Amino acid sequence: MQVVFTVQAEHDLEEIGDYIAADNPSRAVSFVQELRAHCAKIAAAPLAYAARPELGDDIRGCTHGRYLILFQPARDAVLIVRILHGSRDLPLIFQSDT
Repeated sequence: MQVVFTVQAEHDLEEIGDYIAADNPSRAVSFVQELRAHCAKIAAAPLAYAARPELGDDIRGCTHGRYLILFQPARDAVLIVRILHGSRDLPLIFQSDT
């Protein structure tokens, strides 16, 4: 199954990498690679992850460290919608994204 990142999810990855790079540039690169690998793992069984109806129709999520990978499963692909730190106000972010 294909993994597709929204423009916003790609932006999230860039921000995460920049934040970590301020202290540890090599860890920033490896952590973003880990996040991308976890997204690929999601594609193997996307319906196995918890639904997040408070964030929108068909939104599911899983954690990677302190980050949440939020996605929408589809028939032939998984759409990675956002990748956010777990301490963020997710309902507010998703409300402003619509």
